[in-house]
Amino acid sequence: MVIAKKYVLAKHFEGEPKRSDLPIVEEELPPLKDGEYLIQAEYLSVDPYMRVYAQRYPVGITMIGIQVGKIIESKHKDFPVGKHVVATVGWRSHTIINGNAGLSSLRIPDYILPDLGSLPVSLGVGVLGMPGNTAYFGLIELCQPKAGETLVVSGAAGGVGSHVGQIGKILGMKVIGIAGSDAKCKWLKEELGFDYAINYKTQDVAVALKEAAPNKVDCYFDNVGGEISSIVMNHMNLFGRVSACGSISSYNADVKALPKCSIVQPAVVFSQLKVEGFIVNRWADRWMEGIEKNLQWLKENKLKYRETVTEGFENMFDAFVEMMRGDNVGKAVIKV
Repeated sequence: MVIAKKYVLAKHFEGEPKRSDLPIVEEELPPLKDGEYLIQAEYLSVDPYMRVYAQRYPVGITMIGIQVGKIIESKHKDFPVGKHVVATVGWRSHTIINGNAGLSSLRIPDYILPDLGSLPVSLGVGVLGMPGNTAYFGLIELCQPKAGETLVVSGAAGGVGSHVGQIGKILGMKVIGIAGSDAKCKWLKEELGFDYAINYKTQDVAVALKEAAPNKVDCYFDNVGGEISSIVMNHMNLFGRVSACGSISSYNADVKALPKCSIVQPAVVFSQLKVEGFIVNRWADRWMEGIEKNLQWLKENKLKYRETVTEGFENMFDAFVEMMRGDNVGKAVIKV
């Protein structure tokens, strides 16, 4: 008999999530049926999208999310005991998965993690998982980056933003990151190779951006939305491309009380910008392409990563709130 722990969405979030919104409950799992396998969570991910996506689901669901789990029992020949699986099963300690069920509700396939050699399996929820593919496909497919162009990344010290900027450097771009502390900016420049980093909390972003990009901006990878994005879009070149990945600056805010931002339509029209939003499951049929490319760059030492690791399944809620506040550097990960 296996007793699973899970976080249940007891109440839709209002403002910053509260602990009472996501209580931990237990459930007894049934015996495995043919075609099923049981995983035990080892690493779980907290990501900004969870804050807004959870609002679209009914109260009572297991909180949404992705994890790396180890197969501890199996009745499916393609999912043997001992292998690690990346699965979209939510905030759970143990999960029974039907290996014949196909794609998950997010249309991202559950899959056995490739052999990572000496790399940690936690990367399956980071650089070698959904955040890594978000960076890879969101930049490559939507921005169509070219060597010599200037790329700006907001939320640049997060799991996705730090990855995007490094891909830009691999491709020969000038990269400018926008982050929320001097320590983060130092990390972006000194360790990840960004050309410039702007601390939006202490610098005038418009002034700093003009200094860093006197020839304006060609590509913008937008993780934050709000006034920062308005400033960047008003400093873009003709036919600039914007990949709209997220809007974390407003996720915890009361929509009715949000401040007005500078109007961006004149910049979009007169600079003939291409602005496109995306959800990474658009490339579910090419999922392993992104993972394999990012793994290649890691092995070639062209790509670096950092994880902010929280120990303990019971501390996952705190890690979620801290990530939404921007306390993490790199990918926020929970080690069970």
